[in-house]
Formats: sequence, structure tokens, C-alpha cells
Amino acid sequence: MYTKQTAKSRTAESVHRAVDSDSSIFLLSDSDTFRNGHIINVGEDCPVFDGLYEFCQLSSGGSVAAAVKLNKQSAEICINWGGGLHHAKKSEASGFCYVNDIVLGILELLKYHHRVLYIDIDVHHGDGVEEAFYTTDRVMTVSFHKYGEYFPGTGDLRDIGAGKGKYYAVNIPLRDGMDDESYESIFVPIISKVMETFQPGAVVLQCGADSLTGDRLGCFNLTVRGHGKCVEFVKKYGLPFLMVGGGGYTIRNVSRCWTYETSVALGVEIANELPYNDYFEYFGPDFKLHISPSNMANQNTPEYLEKIKTRLFENLRMLPHAPGVQVQAIPEDSVNDSDDDEDKANPDERLTQVALDKRIAPDNEFSDSEDEGEGGRRDQRSFKGRKRPRLDKMDKNSDKHDLEDKIKQDDSKLDTKGDNDKDEKSALAEDLKKDTGPNP
Repeated sequence: MYTKQTAKSRTAESVHRAVDSDSSIFLLSDSDTFRNGHIINVGEDCPVFDGLYEFCQLSSGGSVAAAVKLNKQSAEICINWGGGLHHAKKSEASGFCYVNDIVLGILELLKYHHRVLYIDIDVHHGDGVEEAFYTTDRVMTVSFHKYGEYFPGTGDLRDIGAGKGKYYAVNIPLRDGMDDESYESIFVPIISKVMETFQPGAVVLQCGADSLTGDRLGCFNLTVRGHGKCVEFVKKYGLPFLMVGGGGYTIRNVSRCWTYETSVALGVEIANELPYNDYFEYFGPDFKLHISPSNMANQNTPEYLEKIKTRLFENLRMLPHAPGVQVQAIPEDSVNDSDDDEDKANPDERLTQVALDKRIAPDNEFSDSEDEGEGGRRDQRSFKGRKRPRLDKMDKNSDKHDLEDKIKQDDSKLDTKGDNDKDEKSALAEDLKKDTGPNP
């Protein structure tokens, strides 16, 4: 299990590697550029706030770093609850989403895996992820969402992809009041068929908690346990598994949901009684982990759900086989952990030649500022013209300390050269005064 929000320096590098320059044009770190929201492609539902750039770094960098861990088989399951921003487009922020970390994570997974499956159980359609991979057969997107007069208004049953990606976009449009039993009755058979047909090498699951009962913006009636059954079912396939967050606007239930689903991913049972903590009062009046469904009517009739399954199964049968890709070199990882590996290395072990070569500074690089060469700290120019001893002319049996003493003498001569010249000039001036003397 691996859960990570990466450092800003590491995430900044990974985002700039993964995103085209024109797609991140609105994510400038200079806050003065945020004066006019429409210039940087953000709207009323994506306001600019202090720390926006750092937030995007952490959110997107967490998913990219998690994907790298999966690719290197350093973990079987990775979680980034700060990710899951599935509405963001290539050049547009949308639906509280600024950078689509899911797309960046999937692109990283595609470096090692021929096919990646994306599953979305947020109450809103995952339009940003679907749009990014709408014309490819290497990523299949499956979204269970509320459809109709509801944001973002996409995700019809007939939206199936285009070009090479035809039939690789799977949309399950649902109605209000979806409960645990109905959700499981459609989730399990569809995902089972998708796994059988598509045969992915890795899975990304967006666990938006706004599909829970009582959500401020949601309209489903799922419990924490019913929501977690999706995680449990996908986990059984034993594939590299990336879990990300997403929507959720009743915060106490979001905390409940992702806490429980973390335990499901770990295979650990946790008590229903919440332990005391600084936010304990927010979980009243019952102070329990699990919540009860409301009495809202379920408008998803068995006939309606069966119709959806029949149509989707027909589409999946149109897929000839699991697509393959041409054999090629694996691209460079977006997040390089070599620095961390070097820090953790055993100091008693001999470094490899590759590690030693990394420490060689080229002649055109300076350890100090170029402006500090005169009268200040030394730089490369301070050592120009210094004669170093020729090792090949030295006696092979001479002690290495003789070499060190000679280098120190050269350094001392270099430091006192200016002072000696100054003293000689002063003495010469005094002699001239004595020789000439005052005029009679």
C-alpha cells in the first residue's frame, strides 16, 4: 500500500513533463496573472484562490507519483485522496477541477501497461477523462453517474467513443435515488464483462463521495458500505490499482467514506465506533463510521437497469479483442526517485561508477556566484594559471602527503601574491624618496 502527496519541487517537475505547454497555460505561478479569470480559462465554478498553484502541484503530482510506484511494482495499491479531479480539460478548468490528475496518472501508467481501465463512481460524469481518451483503444472509461438536467450534462448511453476508441467509452446514465442493492446489481456485471473483454493491465478508480446519501450536491442514496463494495470488487482482480478521490460536499461523510475504503484496500477491519479526535463533534449525533440511507424513492427500476446492461453488453461484443501496442522503449518516468535512493544508500558501500559520474562538475559550472571572484569567495577563475604537480613525474614511492603539502603551498602563494606585490611597490616608493631628497 502506498499513499503519497509528493513534494512541490518533485511534483512541479512531473507536471511540466506530463502536460503540454498550451494545456497548462492558465496555471502560472505569478498571482498577478489571475486578474481576469476568463483569460486563464477558469469560470465561476473554478475560482482563483491563494495557493492554487501549490494545490494543483500536490493533487496532480500525487497521482503521477503513485502511477510511477505502480509501474515499478513498489506497491500493489496506491491512494491519492487529494486527486480525482475528473472534470478538468486540456485547456480549461471545470467543475471545481483545475488540473486533471487522473489523465496524468493514466498517461504515466500507459508507459508500462498496454491497456488501462478507468472506473468512475462519482455522481457526476467523468467528462474530462473520457474526453482525453475518447479516440484511443488503450484506455477504457466506465462512468456510473446521474444523467439528465445535471452537471456536466454529458455521459449519454450512446456516447461510446470515436475512431479507434469506438466502444471504449462506457457510460451508465442513472436516475435519482440509486441505492446499494441497485448499484451493486449493475456495477458487478458490467465491470466483470469489461474486465473479461478489455483485459486491462492496471485500473484507476475514482471514488467520488458525492454519490453518498445526504450529499449537498448529490442525488443518490448510497451508504458508505455500499460505496466501498465497488473498491472491494475491483481489488479482487489483483491488478495494479490506483484509487483517487473526487467529489463530496458533506465533509463528514467524505471522511467516513474514504477512511472505510482505505481500510478495504488494506484488508483491515475497523470499528464502527469513531475514536475521539479533534473533529469528533462534527460526526454527531451518532458518532459512527457507517451511515443509514434515507427514505428517498429509487427511480432506477429493474427494467431500466436491465435495459442499460443489455445495450452495454451489445457494445462490448463489438470489440474484436483486447488491443495490443507496438513494442517500443519505455519512456522516462515523470518522477525520478534516484535522489531518494542515493540519500538512503549505505555509506559503507562503494558507489557505482554511474553515481560517481553524477558528482563530476563540468568546467562551465561554478559552485559559487561568478560575481564573487574578486576579493570574495573563490570561484573557478581563482584557480586559473595555477600549476598542478605532474603525477607522472613524481616518485612512485613518495607519500601522498607531499602532494597535499605542495597544493597547500600553491594556495598560500596564490592568496599572498597580491599582498607581496603591494609591499614591493611601497618599498620602491620609499627608496625613491630617499634617493632624490628635498630640493636645495
